Amino acid sequence: MNLFAMMETSGSAMQAERMRAEVVAANMANAETTRTAAGGVYRRQHVVFAANAGDAEFASTLNAAAGNGNPGTASWGATASTSLPSLNLSGSATTAPGVHIAAVVEDTSPPLKRYDPGHPDAGPDGYVSYPDINPLTEMVDLMGATRAYGLNSSAVQAEKGMITSALEIAKS
Repeated sequence: MNLFAMMETSGSAMQAERMRAEVVAANMANAETTRTAAGGVYRRQHVVFAANAGDAEFASTLNAAAGNGNPGTASWGATASTSLPSLNLSGSATTAPGVHIAAVVEDTSPPLKRYDPGHPDAGPDGYVSYPDINPLTEMVDLMGATRAYGLNSSAVQAEKGMITSALEIAKS
C-alpha cells in the first residue's frame, strides 16, 4: 500500500471538487443573467471529471460508477460536449492516481422565457430569456462538492496520521 499515492488521489479529488464548487457558484451568481459578453443568455455549466491516465483500475471504477463506457472519462451530469474556450486543460492528465477536470461544458437546455416587456433584453413579443438554473439543484450540487472535498480532506489527515505512526514505530 503506497500511502503517498493515496494522498495524491485525495489531493486530485480535492482540486476537482474545488473547481466543481466554483462552477456551481458561478451558475448561482448568473441565475438571472440575460446577456453575457459573448451575447445571449448565460448557460448553466457542468464539470466533467476524468480518471488520470496512469491509473487504469481507478479509471474503470470511476467509469463503472458513472455508467460510462468510455475509458478515462466520466461525466457527472453533463449534457453537452462543448468545452469553454477559457479552460486550460494542458497537463491535466498525469500518471498520478486520481481524477482531473476533463472539461467544463455548457448545458444545452433551452432558456426559460418570462413575460417582461419593460426589460431591456425583451424580444418583440415581450418575453425575456433567462438561464435554466434551478437554485435548489445548484445548492444540492454545492453540498455534494463540499461534502466530497471534506471527506477527501479527512482521508488526507488520516493518511498523515498513518505515516506519522509508521515513522514512530520505525524510530523505536
